[in-house]
Amino acid sequence: MQTYCPSLTRYSRLPTLEVNIGDLRLGNFHPIRVQTMTTTDTMDTLATVEQSIRCIEAGAELVRITAPSKKEAENLLNIKKELRRRGYTTPLVADIHFTPNAAEIAARIVEKVRINPGNYIDKKKFEHIEYTDAEYNEEIDRIRQRFTPLVNICKEYGTAMRIGTNHGSLSDRIMSRYGDTPIGMVESAMEFLRVARDESYHNIVLSMKSSNPQVMVQAYRLLIRQMDAEFGVCYPLHLGVTEAGDGEDGRIKSAIGIGTLLEDGIGDTIRVSLTEDPEFEIPVCRDLVKRYQQRTVTAGPDKAGEKSPDEAPAPIPDIQKIPYSPFEYRRRVSRSLANIGGTHVPVVFADFMKAKTIQREDLKAIGYTYDAPSDKWTIGDAAADYIYTGSKPIAFDLPGTLRPICDHEQWLKLDQRDNYFPLFQGDEYDPAGERSDSLNFIAVNAANDESVQLAEKLRDDATVVLCCYSSHPQALLSVRRFIMELMVRDIRFPVILAVESEDTSIDEQLIHFSTETGALLLDGMGDGLWLMNDPAKLANTRVSGRTYLETKNNHQFLNNISFSILQAARTRISKTEYISCPSCGRTLFDLQDTTARIRSVTHHLKGVKIAIMGCIVNGPGEMADADFGYVGSGPGKVTLYRGKEIVKRSVDSAIALEELIGLLKENGAWVDKS
Repeated sequence: MQTYCPSLTRYSRLPTLEVNIGDLRLGNFHPIRVQTMTTTDTMDTLATVEQSIRCIEAGAELVRITAPSKKEAENLLNIKKELRRRGYTTPLVADIHFTPNAAEIAARIVEKVRINPGNYIDKKKFEHIEYTDAEYNEEIDRIRQRFTPLVNICKEYGTAMRIGTNHGSLSDRIMSRYGDTPIGMVESAMEFLRVARDESYHNIVLSMKSSNPQVMVQAYRLLIRQMDAEFGVCYPLHLGVTEAGDGEDGRIKSAIGIGTLLEDGIGDTIRVSLTEDPEFEIPVCRDLVKRYQQRTVTAGPDKAGEKSPDEAPAPIPDIQKIPYSPFEYRRRVSRSLANIGGTHVPVVFADFMKAKTIQREDLKAIGYTYDAPSDKWTIGDAAADYIYTGSKPIAFDLPGTLRPICDHEQWLKLDQRDNYFPLFQGDEYDPAGERSDSLNFIAVNAANDESVQLAEKLRDDATVVLCCYSSHPQALLSVRRFIMELMVRDIRFPVILAVESEDTSIDEQLIHFSTETGALLLDGMGDGLWLMNDPAKLANTRVSGRTYLETKNNHQFLNNISFSILQAARTRISKTEYISCPSCGRTLFDLQDTTARIRSVTHHLKGVKIAIMGCIVNGPGEMADADFGYVGSGPGKVTLYRGKEIVKRSVDSAIALEELIGLLKENGAWVDKS
């Protein structure tokens, strides 16, 4: 294993144990399974059955249902019977948080139970408690005593289990010893896994979820390393970014977290947690998984639909020394040129190569609005930093913060070259030839060995920025290998991540761009984004007759995606962030409507993180990243948080939004819309 996966340079599924969930096989190189969770009241048998059927018919291979107490756990039997009566045999999963007795009931009924180790036994009080080693071991014994009965029931009934850690609901014990960290998430699950193994129970799946993709990815990697070191085997992994939100942002955040791991062959089942009806999560899951169904597998048996080794693309060379830690974030060291590289935030490129003409009004799509009477530009928070014009000059003065790039051939024709920067294609660049004295962009193909040789040859040129793309079918692995080679050789050119998508749906393009750039950004690689597509090939995404992502302006679409990827990767903050849980049977208000209302009045608050949670389970615990929280606390009641601190309890939902705005103002987080 190469730190946390079979290989960093070739696609290989991580070997995991096989788990049986009813008749469904998970892990051990079986296909990656997709799943979702119902949002209905579990006591409403008919509504839950009908929603489960919609999810199954959309492609769900497992359906999770909340069981917050004994009565809901008992009603799972009625739900299961009705589904079976209608001919649906898809495995059901009971979602358990605070109630071991509900888990023990559910384990006798459904095919799988999910427990959260942070609140299955511990009652979280957000208290820091210093434990001696003896006291800590006493707590572990208490876990063993309370958890073992469920393990034995699962063994007796052939029920599978997911030990699902959430970043925000770590126990006070874990928080006190490990802090709010990925390693704390790992240890939270390992405590329970060790107990299960001692009972010779192995029908187990694990998950490490967080609303922060960076934390989520690091936790899964650490978990794999820990299981491999301690047991010599890995259990199947359920991937997900919790509380990802809705719309474009929810899909981007999920694709970055889930896609980063899938690229390395990690993950046996996935769930995309969107604040939308659950059946609309499934197409996004399927689009994610589809990227890997045709890839060559270099570990494990051949599977239907996967390429055989003799069809494999040219291998990406192995790298002997990994020049960064995949378990912690540290940005690659690069030379600072203008506003690129060094400690500058990653920049965004707007690609106007295919535009027939470029007018002032066209720049509104990339964050610049021109006012003719005053001859002034208004610059938005998500305004592109560079514009690539290809072979076209621009016939008007650009705003000062937007810098133009054109092809080198076009640049040579310009009368005033100081206002433009040239783009060279690979070895077309000649340090002794005509070039910019300050900034030269070179497009390099990471799949070509010559690109590394060129970088080595030019290593001391303090005007060069590399625009890195790859023609290799496994483009991310290829680009990562190239950047690692730069790091090993201490070549410090800034690197712009250039990705072109030929996918025909918006969802597929979101996933493509988010995965292939987000995965690199999470590991500190990349000083900017340059996203490209062919708008003529792009169609709006439709599922079950409902269009939920649309674009009318392709430049705006790509610009928005670029800034959303940077925000989700926590490398450049340009807007308000919403941590919004997917609705479920525990939810105490309409999450979709409430999220939309809160977003409509707070979307201009750059850098503020607001959690919108339907109940206490997905409340203060699981909104670990949020600055402010809006949490359902009872029918028609909302509790407001500042961080994890309760500020106002049981606020009437009719005035809760007004009270939230007041809280933002009191804490200096509010600005009036301009």
